[in-house]
Amino acid sequence: MVTRDHLRHEMAIRRLTVSRTEQLTPAIVRITLIGDALDDFSASGPTDHVKVFFPDPATQVLTVPELRADGIHRPTDGVILSRDYTPRQFRAAAFGAAELDIDFVLHAPDAAHGDPTDPAGGGPASAWAAQAKPGDEIAVAGPRGSRLAPQDASEAVLIADETALPAFTRWLELLPASTRITALLDVADEEVEPYLSEEQTRRASVEWLYRIDGPGQLAEAVRSLEFEPETYVWAAGEASTLVPIRRYLKNEVGLRPDQLDVQGYWRRGIVNLDHHAPIDPSDPD
Repeated sequence: MVTRDHLRHEMAIRRLTVSRTEQLTPAIVRITLIGDALDDFSASGPTDHVKVFFPDPATQVLTVPELRADGIHRPTDGVILSRDYTPRQFRAAAFGAAELDIDFVLHAPDAAHGDPTDPAGGGPASAWAAQAKPGDEIAVAGPRGSRLAPQDASEAVLIADETALPAFTRWLELLPASTRITALLDVADEEVEPYLSEEQTRRASVEWLYRIDGPGQLAEAVRSLEFEPETYVWAAGEASTLVPIRRYLKNEVGLRPDQLDVQGYWRRGIVNLDHHAPIDPSDPD
């Protein structure tokens, strides 16, 4: 049995300010946020997520729900724009302000290769991140809770595309040193590789799969793996790509529910996908 403990966090909606930005790759930018509201922030799981609220591009007005004793209330006017993101790193206040890093994909992972309909990283979130500068304001809600990394898995297989790289790097940091990690990274091309540090690439056996080289590589790579009795598998990225992989791991490999977590972070043709929804409606369990 592979166990992942759960922690609950008190709900909060925080108005924060951009402190600095860093271009990590041509397609990924890191935005560092600061604000007194971060003093009680906590995100201790590899797959934690926050809801980020952006200004209306037409008016530049930031409209944010209000948190009251009886729940969350939407304002009567204004446009609410939000997307879910992984908090890449949080640094509590010591001698300076507390800081929260969030990494943004600036365009759809496949937009440069003939599929401009992909919404991941597109729209107002991408546009805001591409132009963000110190002093800009956004709001961050959550996380509502943390699902911790398993401490009893002898081996972990981690599968991610560009949108899931922040969570992937958190897995590298939070899994025990005794856990052997195999990583399959399904990305557009080699320009994504600098996202990982040398230390991170040493932590896992990493195989880069470039979509520019053709389809089907991820499924083939997964089928080439051998799985131990207590292997834990986490996969996240474009939902339709991951559905057949989930079916293979569940039905042919026979992984138990406690060994398998597959999350659709986005889906081609769908704007603002609810990643809480089952990735495979025909087999939601």
